[in-house]
Amino acid sequence: MDRRFTISELAKDFQITTRTIRFYEEKGLLSPERSGTVRLYDSKDRVRLVLILRGKRLGLTLDESRDIIDMYEPDSANAKQLKKLLTKIREKREFLKQQGKEINKMLSELKMAEQNCAVALANAA
Repeated sequence: MDRRFTISELAKDFQITTRTIRFYEEKGLLSPERSGTVRLYDSKDRVRLVLILRGKRLGLTLDESRDIIDMYEPDSANAKQLKKLLTKIREKREFLKQQGKEINKMLSELKMAEQNCAVALANAA
């Protein structure tokens, strides 16, 4: 029989809140069984949680993570899933490169403004 995990066990294991896990459940990313008021997650939910959190670290939205996770087919090489993930990774990398350029430009402008303010302040004294 597959091991079951409570919401508290998963929260502790992954260092996230139970509220976060319930949010993922509300979004349809996890589907625990119920035993009265207790949620019981199986190993499939645990793996999905690992993938959701990994996707989050990679900058994927929950919808992007769901799409990629749902493409998994146990009896295949999952080439379609891997290609989609690779595309998303490349998109995120390009987005971050562009952000880096914009941040560097802003830092240069801040440095220039700071120098101009310091010169103006020195001249006013």
